Amino acid sequence: MPGALQSRPVAIVGGGVAGLTAALALRLRGAEVTVLERAPAITEVGAGLQLSPNAMRVLDALGLGPALDAVSLPSLAVRLRDASGAEVVRLDLARHRPGARFRLIHRARLIEVLEQAALSAGVRIDLGQAVETPPEAPLLIGADGLHSRIRTALNGREVPFFTGQTAWRAVISDNDQTPEAQVFMGPNRHLVSYPLGQGQRNIVAVLETRDWQDEGWSRPDDPANLRAAFAGFGGPVPGWLAQVDQVHVWGLFRHQIAARWQDGRMAIGGDAAHPTLPFMAQGACMAIEDAWTLAACLDATPDQETALSRYQNLRKPRAARIVAAANDNARNYHLTGPKRLAAHAALRLGGRIAPGTILSRFDWIYDFDPVAETP
Repeated sequence: MPGALQSRPVAIVGGGVAGLTAALALRLRGAEVTVLERAPAITEVGAGLQLSPNAMRVLDALGLGPALDAVSLPSLAVRLRDASGAEVVRLDLARHRPGARFRLIHRARLIEVLEQAALSAGVRIDLGQAVETPPEAPLLIGADGLHSRIRTALNGREVPFFTGQTAWRAVISDNDQTPEAQVFMGPNRHLVSYPLGQGQRNIVAVLETRDWQDEGWSRPDDPANLRAAFAGFGGPVPGWLAQVDQVHVWGLFRHQIAARWQDGRMAIGGDAAHPTLPFMAQGACMAIEDAWTLAACLDATPDQETALSRYQNLRKPRAARIVAAANDNARNYHLTGPKRLAAHAALRLGGRIAPGTILSRFDWIYDFDPVAETP
């Protein structure tokens, strides 16, 4: 039986992960969806993503599993190391969470899969549409990222604050495609790396600094600055950084969760609603969860204001908890002195005695099933 979204017109501002996932989820429930994208083409700055089971349940339910498996790698473990390269603990995802779908993927590959699926389903994508003020649409979804015009329309202007952390992001060529993420933890800095398939490796490196950087991923930097900041790191890190010939840098800013996600006509999702620091690898995953829940709520009742209110009530508490967890990890990765030594010793002991317990701290993130919660 057709739901409440059948033939309903929906406009979405933004053609990134949040916007395209929402477009597909809404279209598959019968909505007539138009995506308004500022760029002249659907492209993405080179970067990697970790997709955890909570997001994969949505992507599988949208029929994207086979296409994503073809352009991604399974993530079988997370290996925590100190700055020298010595292992602190290895979290074996394959052993302790058998069957769970953790995937490593280039963001551009995810965008390509989402775009093709959306177009094939009948979504209209209008490129070169710079939306400065909210269009007059009966249902308008803001998936327009950190500097969302739709969020501003709902909440007014807000001022984030600089965390004192700068991040570099790069992709290099690498034949070592061992399917695991590695985190190198040093005083006041850390580096995360994982393979992306197709001979590529993702690198994200975060440094505590007083030097302010622009927010956003598009500012290029000299790779020598990245190499200088992590010159004391060991293991494979020097070899990886030697290969970096293009790198982007951005300042990490902390934003509040949007107080208001909807007004009965407009709604926001993804970074427009809950920008997060990149320390739980959940930014894209939350956007994917949002998309499913938004479509399910709108399809369940013809009263749009009731549906959008339910969407906000379901999503806001979870998003706030994940953002808080990411903030905590920002501190844990950068410990110094005795605190750092004690924390690493505790992780080593936990890894020997009860490695599954370390992973279980985040069961509430990975075991969540948006599809079952909002069918």
